[in-house]
Amino acid sequence: MCRHAAWLGPPRSLASLVHEPEYGLLRQAYAPRMQRHATVNADGFGVAWYDPELGEPVRYRRAVPIWADANLPGLARTARSHCLLAAVRSATEGMPVEESATAPFARGRWLLSHNGRVARQAVRPLADDAESPCDSAWLAAAVFARAAAGASLAEGVAEVVTLAAGKDPEARLNLLACDGESLAASAWGDTLFVHLGDGEGVLVASEPLDDRPGWRAVPDHSLVTARPGALRVEPL
Repeated sequence: MCRHAAWLGPPRSLASLVHEPEYGLLRQAYAPRMQRHATVNADGFGVAWYDPELGEPVRYRRAVPIWADANLPGLARTARSHCLLAAVRSATEGMPVEESATAPFARGRWLLSHNGRVARQAVRPLADDAESPCDSAWLAAAVFARAAAGASLAEGVAEVVTLAAGKDPEARLNLLACDGESLAASAWGDTLFVHLGDGEGVLVASEPLDDRPGWRAVPDHSLVTARPGALRVEPL
């Protein structure tokens, strides 16, 4: 399993997801409060943000524990964007521990993180290729392929989750995706929370980053779609 978080709203730093909150992703890497599978997330981490002057998001990924990267705190304080995505990883048994297997995965303007596990034979028919042999990369490739074919990000997430779950009923499929303008996330087998109203922005995270009021648990088997100041949760 893994933990992930995303922000969409007025520009803020990556540190607002990783280091600044009491229960940011740095702490969730070694002491998650609500994780249902595995106890630490030390098999890598990744962060990404959108630069308005670039056509694609910027990623920084490592296959080491997030607390072991001495460069990340400075980077996270200075990297600012209206759309941020970060993840810490606990690799599924049998999956490679390397940067290419670490979220967020990317294609063009799209980013995706996966919290969970799924049989690779359940997802490989859903895409032509992926940047890693790991299950999460194939899920990302399947969502990206649907987005490239004209589906919305939310439609792609919903279709891939339901197809993969149909082939692997034991799959855990919490996906978190963004395109710089919107977020789409699924709750399928693990926790997911949303927070709306912080400076007209939206936070989506595996578990609350702090103890402020306003965090809402997303029901299992649900789809979240969000734009700045707007949030929708519906059954999958």
